[in-house]
Amino acid sequence: MKILERVRVRTAAVIVAGAVVCGLIFAGRGVAAGGSEDVKVVDTVKAVFVAAAADDLGKFHAVTTKDFYAYDNGMRFDGDALIQAIQKQHAAGYVYEWNVTQPEVHVAGNVAWITYINKGMVKNPEGTHQVTWLESMVLEKKGGKWRIHFVHSTRAAG
Repeated sequence: MKILERVRVRTAAVIVAGAVVCGLIFAGRGVAAGGSEDVKVVDTVKAVFVAAAADDLGKFHAVTTKDFYAYDNGMRFDGDALIQAIQKQHAAGYVYEWNVTQPEVHVAGNVAWITYINKGMVKNPEGTHQVTWLESMVLEKKGGKWRIHFVHSTRAAG
C-alpha cells in the first residue's frame, strides 16, 4: 500500500513539473534580458529607479499604471504612496542607490514579469550600507510602452 502511495505522489509531482515547464515554454521563456522586449522591460525598471531617486512624480507616472501598487518594507503602497514615502526618506537625509542585477524577464503578449536582485546602497546620517533586495515586478504594455503595475521588494537575508 505504501509503495502505491509513493508511486502516486511521484507521478503527481512529475505531472506538475511537466505542466510548469510547458507553461514557461508557452508563456514566453524567461531569459536574462536578451530580446528587445526584455531590454525594454529592464529599461522601464531602471526608469522608475531614476524617477524615485529624483523624487520626480511625473517620471514615476510615465512608467507606472494608474492602478500601480507595491509591497515594500512589509507594507502595501497604493499609487503615489511609495514615491511619497521615498521623498520623506530623502528629506530625512537618506540617499538610495538601486541596481538591477541578474534580471530574468518573461514576456507573454502585453504582460511581462521580471525578477532580479537589486544590489544597492543606503546612505543615512549613521553611514553608508550595502543592501541587497530580492525584487519582482509585473508590467503591462499599453500604447506600445511598458508600464509597471506591481512591485514586490524584500530585503535579502544576510
